[in-house]
Amino acid sequence: MITAGCERLGIEVPIIQAPMGGAVGPALAAAVSNAGGLGTLALWGADVPRLRQLVRETRALTTKPFAVNLNLEFPQEERLDACLEEGVPVISFFWRDPSDLVARAKSGGATVLHTVSTAAEARHAVGSGVDAVVAQGWEAGGHVRGKVATMPLIPAVVDAVGPVPVFAAGGIADGRGLAAALALGASGAWIGTRFLASNEVAIHPRYRERILQATEDDTVYLEELFDIGWPNAPHRVLRNSTVAAWEAAGRPATGKRPGEGDVVATSKSRGPIVRYRSYTPGTDAEGDIDALSLWAGQSAALVHKRQPAAEIVREIAGEAQAILFGLARQLRN
Repeated sequence: MITAGCERLGIEVPIIQAPMGGAVGPALAAAVSNAGGLGTLALWGADVPRLRQLVRETRALTTKPFAVNLNLEFPQEERLDACLEEGVPVISFFWRDPSDLVARAKSGGATVLHTVSTAAEARHAVGSGVDAVVAQGWEAGGHVRGKVATMPLIPAVVDAVGPVPVFAAGGIADGRGLAAALALGASGAWIGTRFLASNEVAIHPRYRERILQATEDDTVYLEELFDIGWPNAPHRVLRNSTVAAWEAAGRPATGKRPGEGDVVATSKSRGPIVRYRSYTPGTDAEGDIDALSLWAGQSAALVHKRQPAAEIVREIAGEAQAILFGLARQLRN
């Protein structure tokens, strides 16, 4: 099931595992890559020695391509240089204009992706030299750049930048979603929420449990709430006690929110976690896990069981292929 986007990235299955900052380590990224997709490390907040260590650990687990995601809301020049020195094959940029770093990444031998939220952003990114774009619909979990839904966004971006490959993000968690993305002209899917139920993901068990219990209307899109550490960044999370208390208080602005400054959890690796902090609940977190930023997309309702990441990749790809073959048979009849 190789698409033009697969050929560009050197992968065999049109599935990219979303970065999911704080949830992905070498084990998950390598498992996805070994299954034929593209695993992605979110290393935009790591110091350079730690970045090098995680890249080397991933390379020790897979000989296949993998990506490193760099969030351009924060300076990334040093991290990009370290990635290139370590031979990272794919660099994924997010949030701000990547123009200043694309040529640098490509001259270092990397294939470059950039996440966009409109056709205009996609045209600009392609003009700057990116090899493929990720079109993120607002159904996506975690930090969300735009407000256009995936279904209208994908064909608009495909029409704007084709034949440059486009990967669809937002609301995709099974083979039906991948098949739909391919039908809209995408080269594959960028999937995050489904991998929150993988065996290899590095999240707190209670967070995974909430994902497995979620329905399609259990998430909420917020312009700004879990903003400590990354302000002015809209995001989608599972509804929880923090969201409910803030809504009951009339949605007050930062600085006037209920419980602001309260320590609601702790982490051996991250220290005290205050309410409203942008933080992915890790395996070493203790405290009121339900009060934390439980990033999730609207596709959470499609996530029903815990599985190895490789099985998730194979299952989604197999379902999509069966659907597309079935549709082709129907049309012939």
